[in-house]
Amino acid sequence: MLNEHSYCPRLAYLEWVQGDFSDSVDTVDGRYQHRRVDRERGALPDAAALGASEPEEKLHARSVMLSAPRVGMVARIDLVEAEGGVVTPVDYKRGTPPDVPEGAWEPERVQLCAQALILEENGYTVAEGVLYFVAAKRRVRVVFDDALRTRTLDLLEDLRRSAASATIPPPLEDSPKCPRCSLVGICLPDEVNYLAHGGVGGRGAPDVREEDIRRLLPARDDALPLYVQEAGAYVGKRDEELVVRPREGKPVAVRLGQTSQISLFGGVQISTQAMQSVMGRGLPICFFSHGGWFYGMATGMTHKNVELRRLQYRVAEDGVAALGLAKQFVATKIRNCRTLLRRNGDIPAPDLDRLKRFAVDCDSAEAAESLLGIEGSAARVYYAHFPQLVRSPDVGLAPGLDFEGRNRRPPRDPMNALLSFAYAILVKDLTVALLAVGFDPFLGFFHRPRYGRPALALDLMEEFRPLIADSVVLTAVNTGVVRATDFVRRAGAVSLTEACRTRFLRAYERRMDELVTHPLFGYRISYRRVLEVQARLLARHLGGEIPVYPGFTTR
Repeated sequence: MLNEHSYCPRLAYLEWVQGDFSDSVDTVDGRYQHRRVDRERGALPDAAALGASEPEEKLHARSVMLSAPRVGMVARIDLVEAEGGVVTPVDYKRGTPPDVPEGAWEPERVQLCAQALILEENGYTVAEGVLYFVAAKRRVRVVFDDALRTRTLDLLEDLRRSAASATIPPPLEDSPKCPRCSLVGICLPDEVNYLAHGGVGGRGAPDVREEDIRRLLPARDDALPLYVQEAGAYVGKRDEELVVRPREGKPVAVRLGQTSQISLFGGVQISTQAMQSVMGRGLPICFFSHGGWFYGMATGMTHKNVELRRLQYRVAEDGVAALGLAKQFVATKIRNCRTLLRRNGDIPAPDLDRLKRFAVDCDSAEAAESLLGIEGSAARVYYAHFPQLVRSPDVGLAPGLDFEGRNRRPPRDPMNALLSFAYAILVKDLTVALLAVGFDPFLGFFHRPRYGRPALALDLMEEFRPLIADSVVLTAVNTGVVRATDFVRRAGAVSLTEACRTRFLRAYERRMDELVTHPLFGYRISYRRVLEVQARLLARHLGGEIPVYPGFTTR
């Protein structure tokens, strides 16, 4: 952590205080290059015994764990070489040495000096250290002079102050360090700096070109969700693969490294070994009823960011602050509903004007009850025109796909069954995103707490209902992916057939993988990545880094 703090104080705070971490090619390769020195080998006698050893005797001890209570540090040293009573810490680095006078960057030299201080507190004599660069197979000698020792202790004290302050350090500005940082998608340095310096909420902010804000996070996530819905299917584990065994037919293998989450419908079983392996990788297992009701999920140890959850609880109990966020969620939703109608239907101008006025009225709502009234009025206008967005001449709404307003629990017509299923899948994805950031998904600011309801996921879903869920439903119906014969009707309730759910899930995942231009930052990322970015921006707002949570709207 001292190395990280020297490199970037914000990085050390994210990793050490908030418990955030994300792998990159560099971190994975670094672990691979350390595979030998991470195995404990060799013996290192205590300082007194080492001083009494033969002068010509040479010792090598790998992966040595030592602590120094007085200086207040602990370290696992890659390699300790001992000769003639003097020890030399050796730290392995994956790359090649930089072309600088000191032979290495400051974070690496500070880390090595910290190891020397720990060894000295344990009674050993240390003259110098070595940085071994694996790619170049080259050793760089580091002398622990007074300047390096003082710098190391100053950084140590600064790291302690930073951790105790409970205030995350600001992001680096336009730094060349950011692109290769594995936590850049968590830190969002350019995005936070832009929003903190006046680009708030997109309204009144200067125009943003794509080159103004670097897209430092991948546009898409290479890992994809796994959906298993065939009754009687069984999910097991084989080496680094998940194996789905249907009741009939051949098993299907899916690589664990290419899986982002698992969704199980109805009577699908999963083995203990598979659950342990999945949760050990931090992947959630989501459980749905056979009809698509989102029951909940199984995860590994919850995110360690207690600091964020404390902020969340504090704001949720603050009526004024919670109402401010609720206004933003609802206003953004209404604007996106209006955009969907305007783009896809011949909607009367007065009704579009009403929706625009409802979005503005959200800002002046003085209580949650009045905000609910505004939302309800906007929803009636929106759903009254929703049937006009069905354009397929051979599908249509009649017969069999009639829609006479929103209804649920259970849905009483096919369109509402599609909407309910789409919302269930979307709230699952937002629950996963919120858990990954460190939120408690069950405590919201607009939706009130209720047993088993992911209220915060429902809050954040408001702005994405028309953009993702409603859009997928319309696309599936208009393109013939879903037809009137794809539903089961029983006692007035309507649900999707298994084959229909499969086709609809494919349509949903295509939408989530679709690239969209972020209205504030100008770069293109997938809708799935957008969910994560918005969840992280909400966290940055609660932490005081940005003044307003910027809702996601499309033009």
